[in-house]
Amino acid sequence: MDQAARASTAGDAVAWHAIAADEVVKRFGTDSINGLDPDDAVARLQKYGHNRLPEGKRRGPLMRFLAQFNNVLVYVLLGAGFIKLMLVLWVDASIIFGVVILNAILGFIQEGKAEKALESIRNMLSAEARTLRGGETRLIAAEQLVPGDIVLLESGDKIPADLRLADVKNLRTEEAALTGESVPTDKNIEPVALNSTVGDRGCMAFSGTMVVSGRATGVVVATGSTTELGRINALLAGVSALETPLLRQVKKFGYAITAVVAAVGVLVFAYGKWVKGIDFVELFQAVVGIAVSVIPEGLPAIITITLAIGVQRMAQRNAIIRQLPAVETLGSVSRICSDKTGTLTLMEMMVVSAVTAEATYQVTGNGYAPEGEITRDGKAVAKEPVLALMGRVSMLCNDAVLFQEQGIWKVEGDPTEGALYPFATKLGFDRGAELAASPRIDAIPFESEHKFMATLHRSAEGQEFLLVKGAPEVILAHCDRQQTVAGPAVPIDRARFMQASDQLAGQGERVLALAWHEGPVGKPAGLSPADLPKTLVLLGLIGLLDPPRKEAIEAVRECHGGGIRVTMITGDHRITAAAIAGMLGIGDGKTAVTGAEIEEMNEATLQETVREVDVFARASPEHKLRLVKAIQANRQIVAMTGDGVNDAPALKKADIGVAMGIKGTEVTKEAAEMILADDNFASITAAVKEGRTVYNNIEKAILFMLPTNVAQALVITVAIFLGFTMPITAPQVLWINMVTSVALGLVIAFEPHELDAMNRPPRAVDRPILTGFGIWRVIFVGLTLLAVTLWAFFWMKSQGASDELARTVAVNMITIGLFYLLNSRYLLDSSLSVTAHLGNRYLPLGIGAVVVLQLLFTYAPPLQAIFGNEAIPLRTWPWLFAGGLAFFLVVEAEKLVIRSSALLRQAVTAAEAGT
Repeated sequence: MDQAARASTAGDAVAWHAIAADEVVKRFGTDSINGLDPDDAVARLQKYGHNRLPEGKRRGPLMRFLAQFNNVLVYVLLGAGFIKLMLVLWVDASIIFGVVILNAILGFIQEGKAEKALESIRNMLSAEARTLRGGETRLIAAEQLVPGDIVLLESGDKIPADLRLADVKNLRTEEAALTGESVPTDKNIEPVALNSTVGDRGCMAFSGTMVVSGRATGVVVATGSTTELGRINALLAGVSALETPLLRQVKKFGYAITAVVAAVGVLVFAYGKWVKGIDFVELFQAVVGIAVSVIPEGLPAIITITLAIGVQRMAQRNAIIRQLPAVETLGSVSRICSDKTGTLTLMEMMVVSAVTAEATYQVTGNGYAPEGEITRDGKAVAKEPVLALMGRVSMLCNDAVLFQEQGIWKVEGDPTEGALYPFATKLGFDRGAELAASPRIDAIPFESEHKFMATLHRSAEGQEFLLVKGAPEVILAHCDRQQTVAGPAVPIDRARFMQASDQLAGQGERVLALAWHEGPVGKPAGLSPADLPKTLVLLGLIGLLDPPRKEAIEAVRECHGGGIRVTMITGDHRITAAAIAGMLGIGDGKTAVTGAEIEEMNEATLQETVREVDVFARASPEHKLRLVKAIQANRQIVAMTGDGVNDAPALKKADIGVAMGIKGTEVTKEAAEMILADDNFASITAAVKEGRTVYNNIEKAILFMLPTNVAQALVITVAIFLGFTMPITAPQVLWINMVTSVALGLVIAFEPHELDAMNRPPRAVDRPILTGFGIWRVIFVGLTLLAVTLWAFFWMKSQGASDELARTVAVNMITIGLFYLLNSRYLLDSSLSVTAHLGNRYLPLGIGAVVVLQLLFTYAPPLQAIFGNEAIPLRTWPWLFAGGLAFFLVVEAEKLVIRSSALLRQAVTAAEAGT
């Protein structure tokens, strides 16, 4: 078998991280010195294909536009529009069809997030690669790379393919977007365990990540779709977005309305034709009137406008909504799964602890910002001598650059080193002044082989001193004394510092030891790692952490108060994840399930696990996707937040994906329904509150509109069954619907937040949009409105009024009966106060519009001619308003009875929650 044949194909699921580097080179039939032969590279390119991600088939603009009409709300609208065309009501039909087309245009504009997300992943790939071909170093297009190519890496390179590292010199890569780790990863060539997660594969370099420092040589082991980035691309392409809870509920509601209309229509037609012998045309018009009255044709428009208002409000709270239905989905969320790095934390390393020979200190602040203080037992401390020395080491033994850009502090270089500057600043040091007073004359750069950095300085008096920082176990091995507050160094207590180091690490902190040495060190030729003396004086330990956002702690607490569980799913280490989660109030600060453990679970076990556990560490994109599916299988509505490309598949699968706007990758933003402009988890809770308000307002709109529709249908049905003159005609039904939907229904879309919006449990996943209590309210109010309408009609007939005048009075009675708008602003709370109606500034505008419209309907000759009306005598209006007031008080009495009965109130609460 020739060498190329022996090379594992790009599709093989080979654990290259678990195989020795020289064996990998051998398997691919390549040469680590000369690379692939050019002819061999051409043959492999034909075999494996180009190193790029597949684009897949896209829908054309026409199909994307037509797909917007495949919605039950649109079907209801179209049905109502065609009925109005049959009644030759061109204006009404035009309005409805206009709403349909507007919705389609909006959906078309917002469509295509999956395609954009995949395009964003493709844009992460490197454009060029330095590789060995035929013994020469060549710069080639990255898409020409093939398995077996030898790639050369150096600081600043974007890694062009998945590489098994064969030779490494101080290599560190930035993999946060892929693994979720907030600090660069040290790389080596040693194989790791077979079941190691991506974040633990120290001998691999992954496509799309960046080289922070060092250099390396690696063998290409995967290209294109078989890289880790390619796997995520495939996951993202294979995830189908879910319908939102609102669309599912409205679809069921639409089917139910359609079934009711069909059943009632058939029943009424059969009774009228074969029992009453009513003329076909007259009966058909009556049945059409019933259908028009029952179908809430204004509901889709109200839902769209209510969602749009929610989008606008959320934008003011730094939450950018990419799809309208996502607004309401937030209000249904029962579990928020969040990435750790950059979402719950600042994605900025910070010194949070300091340990000296005699004390332990805490450090306050906010990431890289230089504000904060050093405290001991909760009290601020002055710049003590040992702390001062630690601050000087932090400031001088450092190669990072900290700078401010547009008000945001950023680090160029190692984030851990960058975090040392604010620590020193809090102790009163200035880098410029320190460097001027003690210039650097030599240095030992940090390398993974020796795990420390040292800098040699000369003071203004000409004295030399060495400053050192590094891994505790390495620094402690080179120290024989420890610094004290009193001044003189004393023999070192290694046990104390090892115990302190373990304690800090157990809290999820990254630990560094700081030491110094007075006097000259090294040789004239320059310092080397071997020159580090064994007589260093240990100053102390510092613990660094990517700290939780302060506002996120309060946001988590608020979520828990609203019955929403918060779950952390991160690619970071178990101890760090559990510790940060504990600080945030998620989990117990100790328990975390790792990706390796998730691998061992079947779906049933995983579903059981997610019921009990809220912290998952070392999670790969597949793990995150499985976790979201498991939570959804437990009948929960899931929001998933994240910022890295590794979060994108889970974001797309979740009921609502939330991406970080500042530090999030373009892939994540395109896969999400919502983007946080401020990267602040607290903005999610504000958006959830807005989402709950949106749903509440939609429910209020339904409970306001349906009783009117039911009352109109009942008026016509009762007239047919009892054989008396129609109290209202089909055109008058359309007028009432227009007034209630446009002038009054839209008012509800602007209803403000209810005070206890975030104190209620989230709605059950299978809760219908019209609950059992909602059905009761619709029937009760509909029958009451039927009663006052028939009373008004027959009262006028008893006064000798014509059919036209009696119908005009009946229409106005139904409209005045819309005092019910005031009732429906509160489901159970009383509306019998002026202050209860001050929260919505559009309420008086809506009522004023109805007054004007009804006066025109009643007295304007053109409208009288269209609808067959007669002018109502002025003496009749007080009686109509009295009837409306009586109707209002009857509904308030019903609410009072429910509020007064603990059993009834509990039943209503359970029905509203869907439990």
